[in-house]
Amino acid sequence: MGFAEQRFNVNLSILFTELPLLERPAAAAAAGFSAVELWWPWVDSPTPERSELDALKKAIEDAGVRLTGLNFYAGQLPGPDRGALSLPGAESERFRANIDVAAGFAESLGCTALNALYGNRVDGVDPAEQDALALENLALAARAADRIGALLLVEALNRPESPRYPLVSAPAAVEVVDRVNEATGLGNARFLMDLYHLSMNGEDLPSVIERYTPRTGHVQIADNPGRGAPGTGSLPLDDLLDQLRKAGYDGWVGLEYKAGDRPSADAFEWLPREAR
Repeated sequence: MGFAEQRFNVNLSILFTELPLLERPAAAAAAGFSAVELWWPWVDSPTPERSELDALKKAIEDAGVRLTGLNFYAGQLPGPDRGALSLPGAESERFRANIDVAAGFAESLGCTALNALYGNRVDGVDPAEQDALALENLALAARAADRIGALLLVEALNRPESPRYPLVSAPAAVEVVDRVNEATGLGNARFLMDLYHLSMNGEDLPSVIERYTPRTGHVQIADNPGRGAPGTGSLPLDDLLDQLRKAGYDGWVGLEYKAGDRPSADAFEWLPREAR
């Protein structure tokens, strides 16, 4: 089957970053893609001015691409932060202020997947306190997502690159998904299966796919080592995506890899244009 059987979108927060934000949707369209996803674009503001939101919405609409995934506010990302929702104090409040803004922006573009990064452990704070705060905030986010017909995604990262992030395995992330669904009764929390992060953790990817595909709301890929395009490392990504399809996953696959030293437009040669 191979890559041609998948539906791919481009993450505009890691690809096409050599361009200003408002030019990236058109660049993705020019490269042949019909869908994009984003980390929260305003790292310093969970509640940007309406004019900024409107400008990005217009850029996406004018490019003729669909927004299929959006992160809630997650602090400095890229950077030292890995989310805000489990951090007591100002960052948690910023996350809460962002919930309705992010959900409203997603709704305006028909986006039905919202990713909530958990956040790092904080020195001097009881992990149980952080986990209780996280559940409270994730439940708020799940309810906001439900109001717009969207999924709430919970992602596992990798320990080598995110040593203070507590969700560094598929089971750990799925356990949080289950807690959120139990707390809200909505059932709209899902696992974000990032094959790069899971491979960096040394997980058995075929086993993860077999076990957790029914709980998965989105998939992201990059090769390993290097977090580059498929074919730059050693992961059998085409085989893994075939397994995902056979296991019942028919959603988007987010391209969340680094282009390296070349322009992002040159980082898709592994994927025939007709398959984009």
